[in-house]
Amino acid sequence: MTDLPYQDRPHLLPQIHDASQPLVVFDGVCVFCSGFVRLIVRLDREKSFRFATAQSPFGEALFRQHGLPTDDYDSNLAIIDGVAFTRMDSFVAIMAKLGWPWRTAKVLLVLPRPLRDWLYDRVAKNRYALFGKKDSCEIPSAELRQRLIG
Repeated sequence: MTDLPYQDRPHLLPQIHDASQPLVVFDGVCVFCSGFVRLIVRLDREKSFRFATAQSPFGEALFRQHGLPTDDYDSNLAIIDGVAFTRMDSFVAIMAKLGWPWRTAKVLLVLPRPLRDWLYDRVAKNRYALFGKKDSCEIPSAELRQRLIG
């Protein structure tokens, strides 16, 4: 029974992650996405963020739970204070949670959602061509390893 994937055992998701901690689910083979996670780790003075790769069973289950495709991870997923964010809204929510001066990213919310999504999608759809792709998820630093889930 324990070999079932998380999506078949959604009741286990809360046990794996403390919902009081912000969580970022990201494309673990994307150089750009992994770089963004390393930036968050550096800027997160309170060390409150937790991370999961979208390719992990836990990350894939969360993508499914929030209606995101699991065959192309062109959005990250941030769950902050129990609210799920994707695309540019995810970036803004993450930066806002990091505090001053990073919360100034909220200015991006003045852009209409279609424009924000269009801008985000341009980078997301071309992220491998622009920044590269690894053959597999990299071995994380010791600090990031302590904050990875799933």
